[in-house]
Amino acid sequence: MSTAELACTYAALILHDAEQEITSENLKSLVSAAGCEVSDIWYNVFAKAMGGADIEKICTSMGSGAPAGAAPAAGGDAPAAAAAAVEEEEEEEEEEEMGDGGLFDDDDDW
Repeated sequence: MSTAELACTYAALILHDAEQEITSENLKSLVSAAGCEVSDIWYNVFAKAMGGADIEKICTSMGSGAPAGAAPAAGGDAPAAAAAAVEEEEEEEEEEEMGDGGLFDDDDDW
């Protein structure tokens, strides 16, 4: 993310927190007061994007999903998860024993 995007994002959040309208003029005054230089196009883009957005909903919905590959909770699922882990480990051992069947295996009979 560029400095311009970060500056405008923070300015929009500050305006929202202060219960001020997110307009290009308000964004520009905050970013200028912070000593950042941003092209005027960014103020217009952020004012249009964030002006009517529900920022509370955006901020509270971040990261609300469960992480991928999360471990199962202890309880009824624990024995099933343990059995699946053992089964997966056994399959990996079988694959290692069989080899990859590639062109350069040493034990090929010609």
